[in-house]
Amino acid sequence: MASEQAPIRPGESTADLCDRLGPLARVCGAPLRAYGGLRQACAPVATLCAQGSADGVRAWLEQPGEGRILVIDGGVPEHALLGDRLAALGLANGWRGAIVHGAVRDVAALAGLDFAVLALGATPRRAAGGGAGAPGCTLELAGVRVAPGDWACLDRDGVVFVSARPGWETACSTRRP
Repeated sequence: MASEQAPIRPGESTADLCDRLGPLARVCGAPLRAYGGLRQACAPVATLCAQGSADGVRAWLEQPGEGRILVIDGGVPEHALLGDRLAALGLANGWRGAIVHGAVRDVAALAGLDFAVLALGATPRRAAGGGAGAPGCTLELAGVRVAPGDWACLDRDGVVFVSARPGWETACSTRRP
């Protein structure tokens, strides 16, 4: 099967990935907007069910990211779970980006970071502390199941999730617009 031989091709668009992988490509239908300076990325994901608290986000981004993308189910869209400081922390620790099913803040500063940030929206209101959430959870974004180790590929067209398979260590290249 061709998709088993070349699952992730460097620089491949999400549209081409969908065409090639067909039903293996799970398109996230959530109305995510791009806020970070990195507009194309493809990497394995780590997951967090944040339950409205940014504490778990900080805890994850303090760890070595190893080129991964953190996928966060925020639970509360009225409070930002990620801002410029946490994104800069993630970038410094080797994370490639974050996909937030919730809100972010510090939008102007996020645009200047070489870090992919997608979120449902923005708000100046910071999330309260209150727990680490559930790291490593399997979550659902607009009907798409996302598990730790899945791959997220994103560009200006949207986000595609693909279940990990043996030999999928080659990530897409990343480019700024």
